[in-house]
Amino acid sequence: MIIGVTGSIAAGKETLTSFLREKGFIYFETSKIIKDELFKRGLEDTRWNMQNIGDEFRESLGPGAWMKIMLDRTEPGKNYIFDSLRNGKEAEFLKENVKDFVLIAVDADQKVRFDRILKRNKVHDPKTWEDFLKVDERDFFDKENPLGQQISRCMELSDFKIDNSDLEKSRNEVREIWEKIKNADNGV
Repeated sequence: MIIGVTGSIAAGKETLTSFLREKGFIYFETSKIIKDELFKRGLEDTRWNMQNIGDEFRESLGPGAWMKIMLDRTEPGKNYIFDSLRNGKEAEFLKENVKDFVLIAVDADQKVRFDRILKRNKVHDPKTWEDFLKVDERDFFDKENPLGQQISRCMELSDFKIDNSDLEKSRNEVREIWEKIKNADNGV
């Protein structure tokens, strides 16, 4: 089984992926693969550069490029987390090519997410509200590039949605979703 994860910046996708890792899922992260590519090219580790590399691969190798790269690294009979789907075509690719695929979207209120960004203080995160809004807008739907960031489309295609504005409520939602997935697929 593959569980895909999508969501807004700082929505708290880690709440979900930590839970699934505890259940034995193997964790694959698109940003790790993209950062490896940045390093190979000698580019600075910025969110903008990461998004541009992501877009470039989707344009040159097809819209499902990142999912194909991760899918090629899987082994039969094992369970995986693919974090994080950024374009609707990635979700469509997995839905068409993986029998046991579930997509879960994680979101939270913008102000909550901005506060989380300030607290986590990652190098490539925006530091001002204005910069956060620009990043969030590009993530949600990049109007300039149909192969770019489309978190909104991924969320539309998701099988489950978690509102992670309140951590305890979202942990309960994760457990409930897990029970539904587990009951639907006895092979987990």
